[in-house]
Amino acid sequence: MNTLGIAKHKVTLEVTETELLVLNSALNEVCNGIDIPEFETRLGATLTEVTVLLDEIGEVLDKMDALA
Repeated sequence: MNTLGIAKHKVTLEVTETELLVLNSALNEVCNGIDIPEFETRLGATLTEVTVLLDEIGEVLDKMDALA
């Protein structure tokens, strides 16, 4: 992972497909595989917000796969 830019509330990253797959798998487990009491308190985001991020990462992975 390379940091391309940092601002107060935003960062631009360059990640490999492998790194993105790790994030995708971890978020999938958090959203679908395990029950976390106090989900929002522990993760700092709602289940809906994390699910949206998971979906967006999945879309990027699909686009990467289509290029192969």
